[in-house]
Amino acid sequence: MVVSLKTFNLKTGPYCDVINITNQVQKAVRDSNINDGLVNVHVAGSTAAISTTEYEPGLVKKDIENLLEKLIPYDNNYAHHNTWGDHNGAGHLRSTMLKTSQTFPIHNKNIILGTWQQIILLELDEKSRQREIYCTIIGE
Repeated sequence: MVVSLKTFNLKTGPYCDVINITNQVQKAVRDSNINDGLVNVHVAGSTAAISTTEYEPGLVKKDIENLLEKLIPYDNNYAHHNTWGDHNGAGHLRSTMLKTSQTFPIHNKNIILGTWQQIILLELDEKSRQREIYCTIIGE
């Protein structure tokens, strides 16, 4: 079994910026020379998340943001704000709910995804960030 770690960086926008990272992850898989196995996609940080969806403007730009705002609104007075003097408590809670890693199968150097399924990074912090994405590819 072979293990390969590939990384890439992204500049994000604040609040609920959703970025399609499928192509970057697929490139990491191809560059690893692993034909079959798994890729774990991880964002280092406690106010971001990795997920999958159909990446289209209505769902990504409106529906996901509206759903998260109903569940965990940004304008609540979270206890976290008192601890550190910042106002990104909602980002931490959203990241906890959505998770910072996802794992996908690989076959013939291709990530196995549904027809309309893409891998996305969600920026959940109150300000723009520079994010590093880690792709750990395991297989043969």
